[in-house]
This record gives sequence, structure tokens and C-alpha cells, in this order.
Amino acid sequence: MPDSPAFGVYVHWPFCLSKCPYCDFNSHVRHAAIDEERFARAFAREIATTAARAPGRTVSSIFLGGGTPSLMKPETVGAILDAIGKHWSVASDVEVSLEANPTSVEATRFQGYRAAGVNRVSLGVQALDDASLKALGRLHSAREALDAVAIARKAFGRYSFDLIYARPAQTTQAWTEELRFAISEAAEHLSLYQLTIEPDTPFAGLHAAGKLVIPDEANARALYDTTQEVCAALGLPAYEISNHARSGAECRHNLIYWRGDEYAGIGPGAHGRLDVDGVRRATATEKRPESWMMRVETLGHGVITDDELTSEERADEYLLMGLRLREGIDPQRYRALAGRSLAQDRIDGLRDEGVISVDTDGRLRVTQDGFPVLDAVVADLAA
Repeated sequence: MPDSPAFGVYVHWPFCLSKCPYCDFNSHVRHAAIDEERFARAFAREIATTAARAPGRTVSSIFLGGGTPSLMKPETVGAILDAIGKHWSVASDVEVSLEANPTSVEATRFQGYRAAGVNRVSLGVQALDDASLKALGRLHSAREALDAVAIARKAFGRYSFDLIYARPAQTTQAWTEELRFAISEAAEHLSLYQLTIEPDTPFAGLHAAGKLVIPDEANARALYDTTQEVCAALGLPAYEISNHARSGAECRHNLIYWRGDEYAGIGPGAHGRLDVDGVRRATATEKRPESWMMRVETLGHGVITDDELTSEERADEYLLMGLRLREGIDPQRYRALAGRSLAQDRIDGLRDEGVISVDTDGRLRVTQDGFPVLDAVVADLAA
């Protein structure tokens, strides 16, 4: 656990080459050229405005997400990082992550990102066989994905990649083989997400029409259990419900979210949690890229939601996010936030069911059996 609260900066680049049929993120396809210099100026302006509102912070992590940030020129990335460094102090060991797709990477651009200050890359591989990639609407092949991983390995000290499981007709045997191979390619970190059908996506329409069949609850649970067993056996245990890492290689930026620390959200559709005048505020910016940019050029920021969180809301967020982590939560911190303790009878009941445990130091954790029913565990504790 860190001695002092971390502070992160999330920067959202909203553009993609194509829209994946399972994705409900704020991503947009533009067939005309993107005016990157204008967007870079807008990012710098919003960073300046946000830093004036939350001054004196030391940035411990920066995450360039999307969308597909690897569609940005290295110069654009450099300009964003320079703006952050101009308006906030930056820790000497800052983690600077950039999301990349295997379709949009090549050696010179990766080296350019490294020169700009990126020191960790997260690749959206999603699957390691071509049929699955095609079904997921991805534009790269398995070979291209592995080539991108090799480039990342040479260019960066730290890298990670994502895979999606519980895909149509996927068996535990096939997933075990794919996962073992993935771990052999992943130096320190994997993000492994169970395919879910999100509303208002093409997959949702196909699923409703019976044209897309995903594993039922029992098979999905078997695939989840396989994920935990294989990763733990090969040295990448879960530190969060969907993230696996060797000890010390956890994504520090994502830990900020899950531990309830403070972070600035920059760019179209970005969310933030800022402490302003002793009050935690939840911010969100305009989602549409061009509308966001015009707001920033006019107002200095693209914020459209800026809500004060009550002590109860802060405590609920801490519970919801913190229990995703293997390290769990500190009930004393919950009490300090909420002004009340978690109900002991509910803790005892959930512990008797085997879905949570309480350490000797009092930390409350969700067990391996509890993670598949995490939503129910959180709802019971928060009631």
C-alpha cells in the first residue's frame, strides 16, 4: 500500500480506425484527417484549467486511453505530456501508459512514443487466433498482434496486452492453450476481460436476434475459473478482478481508480475525481470530440458534469472499486468516509458464505469464490 495518496491524469483520445461491435466506449471514426495540432492545443488548455483548479499535485501516473491513442503522432503525445509537466509536478518514477492497437503500430512510432516520455504500453490484442479476431471485428491478425508485442518488448521496459474470453463456442481447453501462450508472450501484465453484451452495440442486436451465442453462465464460470488457475500457476495472479500481474508490475494508474485516489480526466468523455476546497468532485466532459474542442476553446475546459460527492457516495465508490482488488479495503477508511461502520452482521454473514475474508489487520477482501458474485457482495455490504 502507498504511504501517500497518488494523483493520476487520464487523457482520452477518442478516435479509432473502426468501431468494434462489442465496444461501448466513447470512440469515434472519422474518415477525414484529424487536426491533431488543434486537438493538442485543446488538451493543453484543459490541462491548464484543471491544474489551476487542483494545483500543487505531483503526478504519479499518466494514462493515454481511448479510442486508439496510438493513432496520434508522437509529437502530439509529447505536447500533451509537456503540458502536464508544465502545470503539475511530475514524479521521477511516473508511469506513463499508452493504449495501442496492433493495426496502428510500427517500430518508428513506438520509438517516437518512447522518446516523448511513454514508458508503458497496453496493446489491444483481444485474441490470438484469426477466426476469433474476425468475429470480434478486429482489423489485425494474430501474427500482426504478436509482431506488435515484440516491438513493444524492444521499445518499452513495461508492456501489457488485453484478451477477451468467453467468446462464442470457446472451450476451456482452447482458452487454456491460448492463455498459456499469451503468458509466455506477456512479460509482466495481462488484462483478461469476459465478453459481455453491452446495450446499444452491434453485438447487442445480434445477441437479441439469436445470431450471436455466448457461453452460458456455467461455461462462463468455468472459463473464469480456468483464467484464475492458469494465471496463478504461471506467475501472473489476479490483483484485480480482470487484471493479472507479476508482483510489483501492477498498473499503477488503474490502482488510483480502485483505491479511491484523485485523478484528473482530460479530453472528450473523460471522467475525473478531484478534491477542490476539501470536497471530492466527480467531473465528466463533453463526449463528442468536436463539441468538446469548441467548448475548450471557448471556456477553457469541456466539463459538462461537476458534482460534489457526498460522504456516503464517496464511501460507496470506495467499497465498489476497492473490493475489485485482491488487497481489498480498510473498513476504517470506509468509516471515515461514510461516517458509519459497515454492518458487522452482514460481514459475518458473507464471511460464513465464504465470499469474503477478514485479515488479522482488519482488511476486508473478496475471496476467489466471491469474485464471480462481486456485485451481490457489494450490494449486501452497502445496504
